[in-house]
Amino acid sequence: MKRLFDFLTSLFGLIILSPLFIIIALIIGLGTKGGVFYKQTRVGKNNKDFKVYKFRSMVVDADKKGLLSIGKDGRDPRVTKIGYALRKYKLDELPQLINVIKGEMSLVGPRPEVRKYVDLYTDEEKQVLEVRPGITDIASITYRNENDLLSQSDNPEEYYIKEIMPKKLALSLKYIKTRSFLGDINLIFKTIF
Repeated sequence: MKRLFDFLTSLFGLIILSPLFIIIALIIGLGTKGGVFYKQTRVGKNNKDFKVYKFRSMVVDADKKGLLSIGKDGRDPRVTKIGYALRKYKLDELPQLINVIKGEMSLVGPRPEVRKYVDLYTDEEKQVLEVRPGITDIASITYRNENDLLSQSDNPEEYYIKEIMPKKLALSLKYIKTRSFLGDINLIFKTIF
C-alpha cells in the first residue's frame, strides 16, 4: 500500500507541479552556469547506491569543497541566489519525486546519506538501510535548521558526525519501528506546513 501511495502521489505531484518545474528550470538555466538538475550518489535500501535528483542550488563542482552545507541562515557561499530561495522553501527537493516513481525512494523515510557518512554507521544504525529512503522524515523536520547548527561549530564535519548524525539516525530508527500510513500522512503535512 505504501509503494502504491508513493507512486500515485508522486505521479500526480509531477503532473500538477510541472508548470512550477518549468519555471524553476528556466530561472536556474538562465540565471546560473551549469545544468538545471543536480545528481548525487546516495545510499538507499539494502545499502545500494543510487542517484538522487535535485534542482541545482549550488555553483558547479561545489561538492569538491565539501559535502555539508554550512552557513548562517543557509547562506553557504557555494549556494546561488536562486538556490537560496529554492532551499529555503525546499523546492530543490521536488525532483526527488522522480526517485520515488523509480522505486528508489519513498515520500516518507530516513533521508538518504552519502557513502562517506554511511560507512561510519554502527550496526544498529545500518537498520535505516533496510527501508526505502524518503524525501522527508521526522529527522528532516527536527533538523531543518541544520545549516545554522553547523555554522556555529569550529569543526562542522566533526560536529555533524558526532552530534547531529547520531541523533538524526536515532529519530529515523524510531520512525522505522513505529511507522504507519497515518503517521506518514502526518509527516507529509508537517513537511508542507
